[in-house]
Amino acid sequence: MFVIIGYLVALGCIFGGYILHGGNIEVVLHALPIEMMVIGGGAIGAFVVNNQPKVLKSTLRAVPTAFKGSKYTKARYLELMSMLYDILQKARKDGLMSIEKDVESPNDSPIFQKYATVGKDHHVIEFTTDYLRMMVSGNLNAHEIEALMDSEIDTHHEEGHAPVAAIARLAGGLPAFGIVAAVLGVVNTMGSVGQPPAVLGAMIGSALVGTFLGILMAYCIVEPFGGLLEQKAEDGSKELLCIKTTLLASMQGYNPSTAIEFGRKVLFSTDRPSFGELETYVKKK
Repeated sequence: MFVIIGYLVALGCIFGGYILHGGNIEVVLHALPIEMMVIGGGAIGAFVVNNQPKVLKSTLRAVPTAFKGSKYTKARYLELMSMLYDILQKARKDGLMSIEKDVESPNDSPIFQKYATVGKDHHVIEFTTDYLRMMVSGNLNAHEIEALMDSEIDTHHEEGHAPVAAIARLAGGLPAFGIVAAVLGVVNTMGSVGQPPAVLGAMIGSALVGTFLGILMAYCIVEPFGGLLEQKAEDGSKELLCIKTTLLASMQGYNPSTAIEFGRKVLFSTDRPSFGELETYVKKK
């Protein structure tokens, strides 16, 4: 919703200011289809050439998420930390081997299935169970597991930022494609120098619309969109960091209540539940 509102405000003010200043919007509308074909078609073709298929697919998957609210809310984090508390509490009371079945078959685990949101999130469960499995095996110490976690989070971060980088490159190229469209318009105008001044003026105006559209699409539409996707990618990495911090605190001997407090502290302040909210939620569960 906010994305649509932002675009409407930006485009409304730009074109509204042009009209109020006495501009003829018909010139822009007349040139729009052809200029958009040159700029948009050229940019899309270059975008496909510039990115591997896996990046193209991840970008297509990421685009719809920009129009939805963030799934990383306070309610989700309350669920996540409560789930971690339950599994760590069971391991503390009954021993690490008691959670082996939960780790090996999370889809059949009463603990994981009790949480409707994070318990069914493939990435969360896979990341959590992979490192719980290492904790159960006892073959790696906390420093070795931390290094593995850091490597996986870095990989997740890079994968999440691949669409962001691709869109940033697209935004960077759009002004140049606008210039290409303008140059083609000027070439077309130069081939019609015998026409009346009114006709030549309209042709030059159409050519300049290309430059305008390239800059507009780059800095008003595509680049802000990439920035929004980047922020959403950061939210995803923060969730994994919360799990990492909680599990490492448990490995270092802290009780489950203290371990989830370590994890709570790494969350963004806007989404982080308070100590009292987390304590109340855990007791209810």
